[in-house]
Formats: sequence, structure tokens, C-alpha cells
Amino acid sequence: MAAPDGRSATRERGSATDIAGVVVLSGCAVWSLISAAGREARPEGVLLAVFAVAAGYACGRICGTLLPVAAASAAALAALGLAIASRQGVPGAIAGTPIQPGHTGAAAALLVLGAGAACCAAAAARPAALRLALRMLALAVACTALALGSVAGCAAALGILLCSLAAVRMRHRTVALVGLAVATGLVVATSWGVAEDTLPDGLTVSLQGQLTQNRVALWRDAITLAKDDPVRGVGPDRFGKLSTTAQQSLGSDGKPHSASLQQAAEQGVVGVALLGAAFGWMLYGLWRSPRSTPVVLSAGAALSALAVLASVGNALSFTPVTAGAGLLAGLATAHTAGEGSAERGTHTARWADAAADSRTL
Repeated sequence: MAAPDGRSATRERGSATDIAGVVVLSGCAVWSLISAAGREARPEGVLLAVFAVAAGYACGRICGTLLPVAAASAAALAALGLAIASRQGVPGAIAGTPIQPGHTGAAAALLVLGAGAACCAAAAARPAALRLALRMLALAVACTALALGSVAGCAAALGILLCSLAAVRMRHRTVALVGLAVATGLVVATSWGVAEDTLPDGLTVSLQGQLTQNRVALWRDAITLAKDDPVRGVGPDRFGKLSTTAQQSLGSDGKPHSASLQQAAEQGVVGVALLGAAFGWMLYGLWRSPRSTPVVLSAGAALSALAVLASVGNALSFTPVTAGAGLLAGLATAHTAGEGSAERGTHTARWADAAADSRTL
């Protein structure tokens, strides 16, 4: 009996993940065109986001294979630099900016991705001094978020760092990834509950105080538009033209500040399902990744934090953010020579022992 090649098994896992990604991203692109057909809609934004995710993912897979630590470190520094350069995207960073209350912005999302990339690099690095330096970089990202006025970004970056530290002692990734998915789903469900006004009165009042009345009104407009055409929605990039709240808001960007509610309003239930499938595909890729569990869970925590920000803000409206999400997912699912070799060696040894036993019999 021949022992199976560990590299072949890894290629098979990677192929399944890539096929799933092609199907999901293609579905997102095609459905945006279908929902825009016959209307004065603009699907270019959705198509650009899909292209950015695909390009970032491919780049992450390539760079992660060649230089896993260096590539993740460079991604963290690039995200930090872009966040500082786009500080006007953070609410309250510059007085008098026409940013709507509740607008998460590009900077907070980029800082979350930067913290995730730094933690992935630290988890993959071997020298203890380098691991410490990269974790200090993640801490610096969190401090930068606080300095820029993004409390949510700071809390998310610190949470990613803590998850990365805890992942060092974890051997199984399944439970942790399921927990991240469930937590993200609860946040999305809560945002829908606020929009539908189905939560208990005390909880609704408390959340509305944190979310602001303007954002809640935008969410309720999105629910109303979704009910008008639940299958196809009103068409990509048409929310701002049809939402009364968006038209009456000073400095409105025409977005409902929630990725799932925007999909429901503009692309219907199919759009929401495809958005969830894209997030599920990334978690599925992490679950099947040949990288070590600390690397996988660091990336999973960052992507889940980004999904939470996107469910209550406008993070996915920025191309650098969607490209960064794809890049981080690619880095965490790339096949490297160093990581995972012990696990593959163990499986090969088991097959060799089994083959020896069969020859003996």
C-alpha cells in the first residue's frame, strides 16, 4: 500500500477552497448584474469589490507561500499607513467633517486588518524576539485606532491580539471558528432586530442610544425597500435615491451603514445570502488551511471583527478594505514549507506503518 503524498492532500484541500471561492464570487458578480437589469442602477461598485477580494486573495496566496512572515508584516504596516492617511474616515477624527454619525470608515477597518496581519505574522514567526516585536506592532495598531478616535477599532484590534495569544494553546480550530461565526451572526441578527423593531423595548432604547437615531432610521428605510422587492431588491447603488432619511441627512453618502441591510435593500434576499456565503467561504478556507492553528484563528478573528464593523457601519464600501480582507484570507490559507510539515509527517508515518503491517500480514 503506497503512502499518500501530504502535498497532494494539501493541494486537494486548496482546490476545494478555490472552487468554492470562484462559485461564490462569481455568484456575487452575476447577481449584481441581474438585480441591476432594467433599472438605473450602478453595479460597478459591487463588481469592483468582488474584483478587489479576488485580487487580494490571489496576492495573499502567492506572497504567503513565498514569504509568510514578511508578507504579513508588510501587510500590517501598509494597513497602518493607509489608516493614518485616511483618518478622515474615522468619526470624530477631524472636527467639522461631513461624516454621518455611526460611520465606521475605512481607517477603523484597515486597522482591524492590520492587527490581524501582525498577529498572523507573529504566530508564524519562529524567533521569540520577532514574535514579541510583531505583537507589539498589533498593540501599536490598537493604540493608533484610539488616537484616531475609533474606540470600536481599538477594541477590535485588542480583541484580535487577545485571540491570537489564546490561540497559541489551542490545538483544534473548529470550535473557535464556529464561535466566531456565531458571534458575528448574533451581531447581524441584532442589527436586523433593531431595524425591524422586534427587540425588547429596554434593549432597543439602549442600542438606539449607541447607534444614533440617524443610523437606525437608515436601517428602517433599508427594511422598507427590501420588503418592496424582496427577491431582486431595488438595484445596486439606489438606496440613496430612494431612502427618505438619506435624502434629508446632511452630508449623506447614500449608504445605510450596514452591509447586510444594504444587500437586502439593493439586491434582495439573494444578495444577503451571497454576502453570507462570501464570509462563510473565508471561514471554510481557514478551517481547511494548511497553516498553523494560531495563524488561522488570528486571521479568523480579524475577518470576524471586520464583519461586525461592516454590520453596523460602512466598512465594505472602501476598496482597500475589501482588497485587504481578501489579502488576509489568502495569507492565512497559503501553503508554506515550514508550517504544517509536522502534521503532514505524522499522517505519512501512519500510512507507512499501515503499509508495513499489511506487508507483514
